[in-house]
Amino acid sequence: MSERVIIFKRFERFWHWAQAALIIVLLTSGFEVHGSYTLLGFERAVTVHTNAAWLLVILVAFTIFWHFTTGEWKQYIPTLKKVDAMIKYYLLGIFTNATHPFRTTVLKKHNPLQRLAYLFMWVMISPMIWLTGLLYLFYDYWQAWGLDQYLVLEELAFLHVVGAFMMLMFLIVHVYLITTGHTVFSHMKAMITGWGEVEQEVEEL
Repeated sequence: MSERVIIFKRFERFWHWAQAALIIVLLTSGFEVHGSYTLLGFERAVTVHTNAAWLLVILVAFTIFWHFTTGEWKQYIPTLKKVDAMIKYYLLGIFTNATHPFRTTVLKKHNPLQRLAYLFMWVMISPMIWLTGLLYLFYDYWQAWGLDQYLVLEELAFLHVVGAFMMLMFLIVHVYLITTGHTVFSHMKAMITGWGEVEQEVEEL
């Protein structure tokens, strides 16, 4: 049996939507800076991109603090248990009305595949974007820091764009997976209101 409880806390919901908004702003302004199209104008796009990046840095800092002080970081511990079942479900089962192999609980909000996806984002995609972005932002200090002999601006910009495309792919997949609940909007509704259906049994992480 399941019961209706608060799954996502208030700060968790704020963090999620604020992060999503800032990432979309960064992608939109960043691709304009890259020359993909003209929307705001180059100079304004650079300003928007830089300001949004610093806001995201502040948000991430508070979010990391919140996760560790509340113990919510445990939600993201990766596991390979049932990963094969999740892959099979997303590839085939979802189209044949198969039973979802993962049951959400208050202690387990994310299925094994989601945990691996978040791990990949935080270990691979985010460090690539942040490191290249910060180095690009502080390009004028490379010589003083002795980095000019090791780094090439064009190569750094290329890696930053690669990271941006990876983040865009993650965002697209994330939006698609939102629609895979017991109703099309059930996952989104839970992240807006905080309420959702979870299994009554308390499982260990």
